[in-house]
Amino acid sequence: MTVGHNNNPALEALIIGTSAAACRLREMIRRVARSNASVMLCGPSGSGKELVARAIHDEGARSSKAFSAINCGAIPGELIESELFGHEKGSFTGAHARRIGHFEASEGGTLFLDEIGDMRFDMQVKLLRVLEDRTIVRVGSSEVKAVDVRVISATHQDLGAAIADGKFREDLFFRLGVVVLQVPSLASRAEDIPALIRHFQRNMTAETKCRYDDAAMALLMQHAWPGNVRELRNFVERASVLHGGETLGLEDVVILLNPTAALAPRQAVPSSPAAVQASAEDFAAAPFASAAPHPRVNIASSPKSMTERQSRKTPARGVTIPSTAARLFLIRLLS
Repeated sequence: MTVGHNNNPALEALIIGTSAAACRLREMIRRVARSNASVMLCGPSGSGKELVARAIHDEGARSSKAFSAINCGAIPGELIESELFGHEKGSFTGAHARRIGHFEASEGGTLFLDEIGDMRFDMQVKLLRVLEDRTIVRVGSSEVKAVDVRVISATHQDLGAAIADGKFREDLFFRLGVVVLQVPSLASRAEDIPALIRHFQRNMTAETKCRYDDAAMALLMQHAWPGNVRELRNFVERASVLHGGETLGLEDVVILLNPTAALAPRQAVPSSPAAVQASAEDFAAAPFASAAPHPRVNIASSPKSMTERQSRKTPARGVTIPSTAARLFLIRLLS
């Protein structure tokens, strides 16, 4: 949950990049910011939907009022009503004092409901009533309070499928999605990656900033980025911690992009063609020489017949299948 007020940053400082996708997104933000219509942001996780919601708020007439964000999927179902609408003292166990909910706290401003697709079905009914009537009732109270809040929601789910499965109310979707805005993935705006890297490095010292040679940058721009901008930000921070002040090459970036991948031990490169051949043969045979002996099988007690065992497609005797490590080693030698 975040609450804040506008510092009037330029839109270009919030939505970084000069790609067609980034320019189109900024133009849509300017258009929807001029109205008070409810906006639904759709896009993959990590693509910056909360940042877009903040930009819509900052560009609109409500920019001087509060901006509040709440993740509907991160709050237990029994507490979401209290988080949104507030509660009175003693309304439930643990309610030791009256609490103002996000709708009241965002009066005159904007409320961002992230991961709206994870909201419990019965809460969807209550949210729909608030959006239609523009009134709330605190938990444990009968007082009806009018609220003036612009609602921006976001989801990475396919709400069309959720509606078809009966998991999301269609009428709530139409109420929340008066305007539906697609937030692009990072892979669809790869040309913005150098600018985003400079943006994430802007507060770093020269000793912690990394540089990237042409091959490294080309790999970064070809990467799929399943975690989108969030993944890139983590990558930049990881690189600054491990290689601060260095110029990174292709191999460095490969390792940084896959920090949990197990690395095979690097073999010494043989100095002659004969040594190359001998090393390759020794390495390929090593896994078989060091393998544990095959357990003896009691044919009489085995439920499998000889025909059934032979039906398994096992390698013929004398055929050697190199291990994955051996194949990687051979590829390294030949490259």
